[in-house]
Amino acid sequence: MSIPDLLSNINPLYLMGIVSLAAFLLGGGAVNFFWSMRNRARSSSNKGKQREEARKRQTIAKVKAQQLDANRMREVYQLLSNLTSTLNYQRVLETALDMGLKALATSNAPEDRLVGSVLLFSNGSDGDPDLYFGASRRLTPADLKQTFPAQRGILKEVVDEGGAIYAENPSQDPELGRIMALQGCASLYCIPLRQGIDTYGVMFFAHPQTDFFHPTHREVLNIIAKQAVISIQNARLYQDLSLEKERMTEIQEEGRKKLARDLHDGPTQSIAAIAMRVNFARRLMERDQGAAADELFKIEDLARRTTKEIRHMLFTLRPLVLETQGLSAAVDAMAEKMYESYKQTVIPKLDPEIVDQFEMDKQGIVFYIIEEAVNNARKHAEAEHIYVRLRPIQEDLALLEINDDGQGFDVKSVTASYEHRGSLGMINLRERTELVNGVINIDSTPGVGTQIQVAIPLTEEAVDRIRHSV
Repeated sequence: MSIPDLLSNINPLYLMGIVSLAAFLLGGGAVNFFWSMRNRARSSSNKGKQREEARKRQTIAKVKAQQLDANRMREVYQLLSNLTSTLNYQRVLETALDMGLKALATSNAPEDRLVGSVLLFSNGSDGDPDLYFGASRRLTPADLKQTFPAQRGILKEVVDEGGAIYAENPSQDPELGRIMALQGCASLYCIPLRQGIDTYGVMFFAHPQTDFFHPTHREVLNIIAKQAVISIQNARLYQDLSLEKERMTEIQEEGRKKLARDLHDGPTQSIAAIAMRVNFARRLMERDQGAAADELFKIEDLARRTTKEIRHMLFTLRPLVLETQGLSAAVDAMAEKMYESYKQTVIPKLDPEIVDQFEMDKQGIVFYIIEEAVNNARKHAEAEHIYVRLRPIQEDLALLEINDDGQGFDVKSVTASYEHRGSLGMINLRERTELVNGVINIDSTPGVGTQIQVAIPLTEEAVDRIRHSV
């Protein structure tokens, strides 16, 4: 087939495309086409590299964030270990606060933007409980000097209801709003530190972001607060035991001092007098045997009285009858020895059913309360009669009363100057009352007499009622 015949059989449009392509190639378009394709390839390669580098950066950032989270969790775990192992009260508070801050801190919300505090209850100047700062983070020195009655706003609601509260704009709160560090915070989460019926205080955290305390953060803080309460309770019990040891040491020391005073004022003086009178009687025998015999009778009487005083002191130090026969017999024996030694009339009347409900340790404490009160009345009241009564006032509550018809005293003035009087009689009464979870009331009027009342709970429910009524 000839070329003309071949061309005649080709589609005209297809033929025009071939001619145009040939013209494009012959006119230099091939070079431009080549470079265009090459640039496109390079651009595609660069974009791929950029995407790969972006993925690498994202991966590195993710790994770093995971490492930060892991480090933070290790710190929280270490703080938790410290919290459960320490019995230092202040360290417990500081550790609990640090746990909350570490658990909440993230790269988007660093720890230095968080405000945190632990507020604890103590008796205020007016006798009502106030909240004070036990530990804090990011608060000003002026803030730390403040106390809060928890009678309004967030604090009142948390303490009364016993549940955690999330609040916005804490600077508008009637009590917490006085804290300068909260002026820049938009949200706050407050949790009660409560175990059973005992509320130790509250813990709160605040942040500038409104939506910072999401449900996960709140749950973490709730867990930390629960663990903190257990540790606070353990630390406080340990602290109470330490203080109790100190009080017992003081009581023992006061007992030794009291014994030394009693020995000096009583038997020591009597024995010195006996020695002098024996010497006098010996010289009398050379001149007047009758007078010497009378003097010997007086010496014998003095020696007998001195022996009774010493026996009374020994009874007070360790009343064996208390260990063998119980409280009622010990009080009866104490009353007899009081009359024998000092001609002091003590009239006891103890309900046997109440005595039977006391454990032996409690009977011992109650005996020493009675002994301390009776001795105080004998020494200072110049009373003719001292009445000791133990009776029920409720089904699970007993009342111990020690009354006298002596000269009485002004309770307020004596209490105000008591620390300067060099005596621990009233302090011993109060501390021994605490040992039986009781409440003591001392009422006296000059010229009328003194009445000491000690309410003693017989059950745990009665202990709770007394604690809430004080």
